[in-house]
Amino acid sequence: MTRLWNDPADFADEMIDGFVAANGRYVERVTGGVVRSTRVPDGQVAVVIGGGSGHYPAFGGLVGPGLAHGAAMGNLFASPSTQQVHAVAHAAHAGGGVLLTYGNYAGDVLNFDAAQERLRAEGIDCETVVVTDDIASAGPDERERRRGIAGDLTVFRATAGAAAAGYDLAGVARVGRLANERTRSFGVAFTGCTLPGAEAPLFSVPDGRMAVGLGIHGEPGIDETDIPTADGLADMLVERLLTELPDGADGRVVPLLNGLGSLKHEELFVVYRRVAALLAQAELEIVDPHVGEYCTSFDMAGTSLTLFWLDDELADLWETPVDTPAYRRGAVAAAERRDPARTDPSAAAGEIAGDAASVLLAATVVAALDTIARTIEENVDELGRIDAVAGDGDHGIGMQRGSRAAVGAARLAAAAGAGAATTLARAADAWSDRAGGTSGALWGLLLAELAYRLGDAGRPDAARIADGVAAGVGAVIAHGKAEPGDKTMVDALLPFTETLTREVAAGARLADAWRTAARSATAAAATTADLLPRKGRARTHGAHAVGTVDAGAHSFALIVSAVGEALAAAPVISRSATPDSPERI
Repeated sequence: MTRLWNDPADFADEMIDGFVAANGRYVERVTGGVVRSTRVPDGQVAVVIGGGSGHYPAFGGLVGPGLAHGAAMGNLFASPSTQQVHAVAHAAHAGGGVLLTYGNYAGDVLNFDAAQERLRAEGIDCETVVVTDDIASAGPDERERRRGIAGDLTVFRATAGAAAAGYDLAGVARVGRLANERTRSFGVAFTGCTLPGAEAPLFSVPDGRMAVGLGIHGEPGIDETDIPTADGLADMLVERLLTELPDGADGRVVPLLNGLGSLKHEELFVVYRRVAALLAQAELEIVDPHVGEYCTSFDMAGTSLTLFWLDDELADLWETPVDTPAYRRGAVAAAERRDPARTDPSAAAGEIAGDAASVLLAATVVAALDTIARTIEENVDELGRIDAVAGDGDHGIGMQRGSRAAVGAARLAAAAGAGAATTLARAADAWSDRAGGTSGALWGLLLAELAYRLGDAGRPDAARIADGVAAGVGAVIAHGKAEPGDKTMVDALLPFTETLTREVAAGARLADAWRTAARSATAAAATTADLLPRKGRARTHGAHAVGTVDAGAHSFALIVSAVGEALAAAPVISRSATPDSPERI
């Protein structure tokens, strides 16, 4: 279990601060993660990697000459936010464009894609390579749905080698996609991992049993079997991987036996002894074998085997010298320190003043956000427990970080005289940035759309607020791609907005309509327990998730229920009210 922490919500930030303090030779802290502290040649493509924290040496430990130029580092097991990815990429950019590469998880795809759009809008060329090496997570005919695990390293090294060799952005992206197509991984676990502050691991395996086909976020695997001998495990891993050879494989292979956090190197060496023999029996040429920790899952006891199938180009690029905090190959010449002075692209614009009516409504916005944050604080452990069953266990901490940040940003904006729209927009951006992950991005979208409809002047009525909620729900569906029945937050969102719109159109006061809609959301969230997940990380849990509600749907229902009770007592400006005599909602 994880034993040393202060506040679990601060663990990732404090970990990154300590990592940078210990590795200033290689990295420096920037908004959202780290970049190289050494000078990068002008015009070189910048390879920016990233993902959630809890996988060291992925991702910050792989930043340095010959490997990544920067790493966006999210919260525990949560993708970095759009703002974090954008800020790291902006800081790492050396004039040759940016290659974003990361494991294939819903939150990462959502946030990295949004960051790519921002970079392109700013005139920075950007391409993406998504890593899909885990053969347990989808079949050969659905390789694009597979998740990325320890095979991240082979794609990161190939793209970084191409960048160091002077390839242009299109060439670096081509090499990355080739490397991904030639990488296959498969893993097992003997125990689950425990996040800081959690009382139990994300999953458990009975004594003497082994989870087969696990993920790196606490996903329990697709099967369970008795623990074999070391040789028996090697037989299983090699056999599974050799059943799916990449097109064009010529017999040269880099094997990577990865420890997931608690397995000792000595145990890995015993397993690799048999792996090497089996690969030799298959008449394969073993190139540069790797045995150690390359992508972990906190304290999980388990291992994965990756096979990276070379061709002439990939073999040449694999020889690129690398020098990072956690991974070294060959000899890298000493590099000059770079100038640490940078423009922070995340710097907030000045506040927008609102009129008297909107300033008063901004106070209600702050009060509603404070209600949300207190509701999350009261339920953070339960949300984490639910998500550990039907997700990856990070939902409680992510919502806690996001709601805390939203309240703080809203209070600052309101204190500066901002109107309701600006106050809520600042909160939306802060929530998305601090929470990270899928839920952080989606809550940011939801609040931002509502903020736009509120405006910084005038007196929004119930219909305009209902329209804002509907627009936010539409944005969540458009970006998250979930549909009703997928066992996601959408299953509670749609009943809520449909009921709210109907009740307001029928003439109900906003508070009454909101509370009726909240009851619809609560009932709908409860029914997600019967659903099989079809989207996000929970998808690979399959039947394991049945019987437990979706954490995102449940937290949404808790929030709108609490806000509904708060609205009943909160003043709001309606079309028929004046700033001096606000009507009740």
